[in-house]
Order: sequence, then structure tokens, then C-alpha cells
Amino acid sequence: MTARTTRRIPALSRLSAVAALAVAGALVVTGCGDQTKKDNSANSGGSTPSASGSASSSTAPLFAKLPKKYQDAGVIKVGTDASYAPMEQTQNGQIVGIDPDIAQALSKQLGVKFEFTNGQFDGLITSLYTGREDAVMSAMSDTKARQQGLDDKGKKVGKGVDFVDYYMSGSSLLVKKGNPKGVKALADLCGQSVAVQRGTIYEDAFKKQKTACGSKGLTIQAFDTDSEAQTRVKAGGAVADLNDTPVAAYIAQKSGNGNDFEVAGDPADAGPFGIATDKGNAQLRDALKAAMDAIIADGSYAQVLQKWNASSGAIKAAAVNGGS
Repeated sequence: MTARTTRRIPALSRLSAVAALAVAGALVVTGCGDQTKKDNSANSGGSTPSASGSASSSTAPLFAKLPKKYQDAGVIKVGTDASYAPMEQTQNGQIVGIDPDIAQALSKQLGVKFEFTNGQFDGLITSLYTGREDAVMSAMSDTKARQQGLDDKGKKVGKGVDFVDYYMSGSSLLVKKGNPKGVKALADLCGQSVAVQRGTIYEDAFKKQKTACGSKGLTIQAFDTDSEAQTRVKAGGAVADLNDTPVAAYIAQKSGNGNDFEVAGDPADAGPFGIATDKGNAQLRDALKAAMDAIIADGSYAQVLQKWNASSGAIKAAAVNGGS
């Protein structure tokens, strides 16, 4: 990782105030239905994506850094799973949040549009392998396993991806309001049942904890979407969900007007979110890194994070494959 410091992301108290602004001014992207199958196949089908951001322009500061195919097309196709507010969510037919706003800032530097397609999280990396998408922006943690194309058992399942790291986030447990089981850490979950989104690093974390629980065990219920995992916790069918700290804080604040969930314990060590690109697309990766550094330098990156009350996760410089 680029850092090991635990960073607390404050409750996102200003999100209700900025939501209307986000809908009005954020990147306009695809319609919503899931677009992958449970077998981790590439995103396909669903609604037709729409694009927004800067029109293709050879006068943009970093246009020349892009591969010619993107210069000619004027578009970078981006896969996402728009169920991770405040990173990305769907409102009134648009995907809004931190990732779309960062993409809009990158668009101004690169002179091409970013075209988002909404799909299922566990199919996003596959969509890079097949060429359906050029990049993934979906609150995706940069890990060595993803870089190397390894599953949670260390088995090679793909060629791997590169990441351009752009945000630091810890992980937090989301429990039912009142925390009826008194959960403060993963160790408190032994003998219990938990819910989590399939294909995430948090499913891996629960699997590791299950081993640590020994004879007490840990029942893991994995779902295609995190919304399903949240529903199971809310209904009492699972004790906790595990999620990115800013996402968990947002859910706890917004769901049921703050009456459904709470964040339990302290955030775990922070690690980077990255924009994922195919291993064979180094020129696009490097162009995205240059654009990230540019929006950090000109202040537009900081403005996006301030808008969403998420400045605690800000980085000082973009990194390539900084995760561990």
C-alpha cells in the first residue's frame, strides 16, 4: 500500500445537502441494470451507455499522452458498479458521486469523454480482459492479488490489471442499529453469520477471519450486490457487513434516516482505491496517472472530495500499483 496509517472518514453529514447539486452537475453516465452473470463473465447487455465530460479536444493539456485509439474515438469506456455511495450511486438515471466527479475532472485534462457502464462488481475486471471496458472506476481496492490475477486462494485466474491509485480508504463493519451483538472487531464475529458482496476484498477478509475463528466458525453469506448484504443485516439474518469506510458511514447516515445501521468499531488500516486498466494498456494507465497528478496540482481533485465531505482519504500524488 502507499500508506498503512488508519484514517477515519467522518460521517458524511453534508451529503444530503450536495445530492441535488451532484445530480445537476455530475458526469452523466449509463442507465442502471446489472450487466454480468454470476459466473464472473464480462459485463454485457443492459442499457445503452451515455457519455459526458469534455468533448474530444486535441488542445486539452494531456491529450497527446493518450493512445491514438482513444484520441480517435474521443471516449474512454469505464465499468462501474453504482452501489457504493458516496463513491458512485444512481440518482434520477444518472451515476453520481466521487468517482464520476473525478472522471469529469480527468476528462478536462485528457480531452476525451468518460463513458460509464453500470454492471456487477465481480465482472468488472473480466470486462477489461475482454476489451469491453477500457478502465474500471468503482471504489476498487488496489491489491497485489488483483495486479497478478490471483483469486483468494492464490490461484492464477487472469492476467491481472494495473491500478492508478487515487484515494485512501479504510474498512468498517456495518451492523444493525444499536449493535445488538456488541461487535467491535472482526474477532467478535466468530460463531456468527455475516453478509458481504461477492468478489470483494471484504469477502476475502471474512474468509480469513473464518479460519481464525477455528472451531467457533463463521457463516459467510455472499451476495451479488452489497445492497442485498445490507438487507440481510437489516433483517437480522446476519450480524454485520464489511465495506469501505466512507461507504459504510454513508449507509449508516442515510438508510432509514439513520435508523437502520451503525458503524461498529474503528476503521481498519487504510489502503488505496485505484482506477484499473488492462496490463497491456500501459499508455492509457500512464495517461490517467498524469491526469490524476494534474487535477491534484490544480485543486480540482480536492474540490471533488470537499464536495462529498471525503477529504480524509485524499492523496498527495497518484501512484501505480501501490496496493499490497
